[in-house]
This record gives sequence, C-alpha cells and structure tokens, in this order.
Amino acid sequence: MRRYLALLAVTLLVSISIFAQSGGYQLGDKVADFTLKDGNNNSVSLSDMAKSKTVVIVFTNNLCPYAKLYENRLVTLASTYSNQGVQFLFINPSVGTGEGSEPLANLAAKNYGFPYLADEEQKVSQSFGATKTPEVFVLHNTSGGFVLKYKGAIDDNPQVESGVKSNFLKTAIDQVLANKAVSVSGKRATGCMIKKY
Repeated sequence: MRRYLALLAVTLLVSISIFAQSGGYQLGDKVADFTLKDGNNNSVSLSDMAKSKTVVIVFTNNLCPYAKLYENRLVTLASTYSNQGVQFLFINPSVGTGEGSEPLANLAAKNYGFPYLADEEQKVSQSFGATKTPEVFVLHNTSGGFVLKYKGAIDDNPQVESGVKSNFLKTAIDQVLANKAVSVSGKRATGCMIKKY
C-alpha cells in the first residue's frame, strides 16, 4: 500500500509540474495588455511599446545566481537591438512581502536604459506561464497586437558566456525582425524557480 501511495504521489507531482510548465500563453497566442510599476512607482504598459517591432520580456530576479550570470548578456543584447525596433522589459515576479521576496528598492537601484518592472501580485508571470528566472518571451508586433513567437532559455550555457554554442534568444529576435518563422520556438529555461507568494 505504501508503495502504491508513493507512486501515486510521484505521478501527481510530475503531472502538476508538466501542467505548470505548459500553462500560460502558447506560441502564436496574442498577448493581452498589462500595466506594472517600476522601482520609482511609474506605470509602464505593454501597449506603450506599440511602436516597437519586437518586445522581449525577461522574467528575472536580482537574488537569483542564474539571473546575475545573464544580466550583462541581456543588457548587451538590449543595447545591440535598441535601434532596430526591439524593446526589452525586465519583470521581477519576486517583489513583495513574502519570505525571500525582494524589496521594490532593488528595482530602482538598477539603471538598464529600459524598464524594470515589479510583478507584485505575480499576475503577469502567471499569465505567461513563467516558471523560472531568467526566462524570456519574444513578442512580435503585428497590426492586431503582440503575438508570442519564442519562450524559454536565453542560450545553452548559463555559466560560461564564451562557451555558448546556441544563442536561442538572439536567433529568435533576428528571425522575428526578418518576418521569418522562428526555427526554435521554445527551449526550457535554466534558472531559479519562481516562488509563488
């Protein structure tokens, strides 16, 4: 009986994990507008980016070692593509009052040259189905709104930038800007699990 209960518990956990990873927007879905605040209490909406060809949303967390490893790579990508109509948004789903959460002041201390927003109620991260930090979502601006074209990992080597062989995010941005189909539309992100508050 114990063995049966253990097997049932493992099956249930695996099912919940798979469901959590498949939740949220799917590739090709239109993304609804949202509004979040930055560290200085300024409101920023997805609809504010209406003149951008592409929006790259990065769910990140200042306390996550993986996010720290990727920070410079992401800021460099944002700078590289800024004059090509690509807008980056960092969104932190770990700002709040829960144990292990970050204070809003941590966002205000960062000056990336693009918005860094707090998802204090985790509604936006849940709507995207984000489960890790950092995890990226590439949106293509069509005449009807923003459509999800890529989600997941930034590249294939979080630890060593010089060891990267596949730049998933960069490739997706290039293909979306060229109005081509994204060849790799999703790769599982490597990072810290987003703790639900």
